[in-house]
Amino acid sequence: MNVDSYIFRPFLRKFILVFFDDILIYSCKWKEHLQHLITVFELLRSDSLKVKRSKYTFAQQQVDYLGHVINVEGVQTVKELRGFLGTTGYYRSFIQDYGKIARPLTDLLKKNQFQWHDGATRAFKELQKAMSNPPILALPDFT
Repeated sequence: MNVDSYIFRPFLRKFILVFFDDILIYSCKWKEHLQHLITVFELLRSDSLKVKRSKYTFAQQQVDYLGHVINVEGVQTVKELRGFLGTTGYYRSFIQDYGKIARPLTDLLKKNQFQWHDGATRAFKELQKAMSNPPILALPDFT
């Protein structure tokens, strides 16, 4: 299916995102989501467009979309995590057990593994604390 986003124009960024042949339908409530699905299917039918059964999923609590992970907590990106780990990794020799601390975060970088969890939050906070406290950010004593 080659989706022409013009048929979705009235609903774009309200509850539909379209990128090439991907359609993302998002909603806050289940009942509302069902109505959004009906709307989308009616639009597709009116333009004689079809969906490929192997390409769709319904009622997902989390989706990977264009390199972003979207769930009820908001949008998260692997790119942002890589940037954070890149910055902290530069100072890894100053952080005792850096590899052990960062492991829950580096595990998230594996293909299809980006599912934020409590261990990732703890690792993030611990690295954040290590980066903002001496000796990492201590200025040299020139005396």
